[in-house]
Order: sequence, then structure tokens, then C-alpha cells
Amino acid sequence: AITSLSMVMLLFFSDLSMAAVKRSNLQAEGGDDSAGRYERRLQSADGSVGEPPSIPFLSFSLLLFGTGFWFADVMGDSIVAEKAKLEPESSRGHLQSTCYACRFFGLMIAAPLSTVIYSSYGPRSVVVLMAGLPAAIVPLVYMLKETRNLPVASTREQCGEIWTTVCSRAVWQPMGFVYLYNVLQVGNAAWKQYLKTVLGFTSNQLNTLLVVAYVLLWLGIMAYKKFFIRWSWRTVYVSTTLLNGLFSALQILLIQGITFGLSPFLFALGDDAFADFIGGIQFLPTTIMMVHLCPAGSEGASYAMFTTMSNSAYTLATAFSTLLLGVWDVSKEAMERGELGGMINLTALTTLIQVSGVLFVGLLPRTKEDLANLHADPMSGSRIGGFVFLFVTLSSVVYSLVVGVLNIIKPGWAGES
Repeated sequence: AITSLSMVMLLFFSDLSMAAVKRSNLQAEGGDDSAGRYERRLQSADGSVGEPPSIPFLSFSLLLFGTGFWFADVMGDSIVAEKAKLEPESSRGHLQSTCYACRFFGLMIAAPLSTVIYSSYGPRSVVVLMAGLPAAIVPLVYMLKETRNLPVASTREQCGEIWTTVCSRAVWQPMGFVYLYNVLQVGNAAWKQYLKTVLGFTSNQLNTLLVVAYVLLWLGIMAYKKFFIRWSWRTVYVSTTLLNGLFSALQILLIQGITFGLSPFLFALGDDAFADFIGGIQFLPTTIMMVHLCPAGSEGASYAMFTTMSNSAYTLATAFSTLLLGVWDVSKEAMERGELGGMINLTALTTLIQVSGVLFVGLLPRTKEDLANLHADPMSGSRIGGFVFLFVTLSSVVYSLVVGVLNIIKPGWAGES
């Protein structure tokens, strides 16, 4: 309901009807009809000029949308986590891989569909769908089989159980690896600007990169389910990290104009998209491990806490990638002057940082059996480890909330345009 109402609020209190008109001087600037560069004219149904949503109002609407979405996501993850713990040991992980394959298949379909709808009918149609589809799912909730009036542990008891869980070495050690690995996945924040400014990629081409990336992300999930689920977690992370480093290093060749006879678009397509394929393979081992760490009766809270820690590391990685933009001159003006030395240096640095995550792979258990043995060790508990785990998690949540609020009340506070 929160998700749908936030989009309804956006529909009623701002003008989202947008007529796309090609720029009159498009060809004079050397553009082409497929460039996807348009002059947008806001126009309400009666012909008067409407007001688009302000950045604070749009941000607040998206904040509410995301809040409702993630409430539902936590509930869905809780159900999957509870059911996954009932799987036979021989097939443990298959239920999760199937559920996430369905989830990313929907994402793969939604990306090109939303692009077509936006291009053909404007943003209002997309927002209408974002308001209607979540509301259409609500009746399906009543089809879930739920046992009611079961005894529920008190909040104090659940918090005590979670504290005992995070103090276990079987929790803070592998989750420490997940956090360190994710925070080191620092990307080249100037890459998209390079594709547009230097290589002249159009909006349609950039959207194509996104769509293909979602397709290969889903294929990565399916590849792990079909082929790599029997591999040790360490082997999966080491091999995929080295492959990701290889594809990231290929960006340097693209900057230098070495594409082995391929067009820059096809070369960038393979480079960017296969990185998402590798990310899909890496995704499932982490979620399977998190389910094994959840104590019975607190699956939802525990799984949400683990995923929060994992996702907050990606938030910090994004912040670090923005900070690295000031190390070398990778501005749009420098790219237009043909000064690409900064881009090469930044790409090399971010590639090395990403690959360095394998240095911590020793913190990760090899298999589910190793994780179970670590969990069963009565001497593996550490209050210090549990405190550090909760401190990092809560600090990351506070950081994300502060950044979100600042983005709403003070757009551009971080210096971005």
C-alpha cells in the first residue's frame, strides 16, 4: 500500500505528462534521429504548462516507494529463508536459486519494457504502472498459507538470540568477508560519462547496455544453479573475481582504441555485460550462506540484518568511487580535449581495488559443511566480534539514512550536478 500510495501522490501533485519533441537543431549539431536526445515540454491535458516534481518531492516519493518495497522484500526473504531451512541437506540452496532466478527474470523483462513505455508514452505511464502493479499483488497475499496465533518470543528474547548469533565466529567471520569484499567493489564513476562524451554513445545504446546487463545477471543466477552450486564458495569467489578483473582491465584497451576489430559499442557491451554475469554467479553463494546463519524463529530479522550489512558496503563503495574522481582529471572537459590519461589511471586503480577482495577469501568457509562445523564449535564465540558486527551494521544504516535525507532536503550537497 505504501509503495502504491507514494506513486499516486506523485501523480496527483505534479505534472508528469511529457511530450517529447526533437530538437530543431539536432542535425545542425551533427546528431541523428536515433540519438535519443530530445527537448522535453511539460504540458497538461488542457494545454497549459504544468510543473514537474521538484527534486525534494520526487526524492521523498521514491523514498516512500522504496520503503514499502523493501518491507515487502524483507517479508518475502523471511518466507524463503524459513522454507530454505526445511530443504534436505542434499538439495540445500535450490529453493533460493529458483526464487532469485524468478526475481531477476522479472527484472530482465521490466528493464526493456519500461524503456519502451517511457520512450513511447512518457514518464506518466511508467509511474501509473508503478502505482498499479504493487496494488495488484496485494490480493495474492491472502493465498499464502499462514498458521496464526502461534506463540511469539518477546522482543527482548529475540534481541538476545540475535546477539548470541552475531557473537558466533560462524557469523562475524564470513559476514566480515562479505562486507570487506563488497566495500572494495569500487567502480569507475566516470565510465558512463566517457561512453557518452568520447565514444558518443546514444541514450538507446546506454539503455541497451543496461538491458543486456540484466539478461546476463539472470543467466549468471541460472549458471550457478545449474553448474556451480557444487563448487566451494572460495573457488567461486576467487575465479569470478579474477575474471571480473580481466574484464575491467579490458576497459583500458577500449580507452586506447584497441578493440580487435569490433565496434566500440560491441566491445563495451561485452565488457560491461559480462561483469554482471559474474555478479550473478557471486550473488547466490552469499544468500545461501546467510540463510544458514539465521537462527530458528528470527529468520526475518536476522536475514534483513545480514543483507543490510552487505548492501551498505556497496553504498560505501559507491561513495569511495565518487571520491576517487578527484585523484585525476576525468572531467567532461578533459575528455573533450582528448586527455584520457586520467581515465586510464582511474580504471587501473579501481580494477586493482576490486581484485584485492580475494586477499580476504580466507575468512570465507569453503562449503556449507565447514560453516556448520564453525557454528558448532563452542569456543568460537566472541563478544568483541559481535559488537564490531553490530556497530558496522548500525553505522552503515545511519550513514545511508543521513545521505538519503540530505539528498531530499539539500540536493547536490555532495558536489554532484
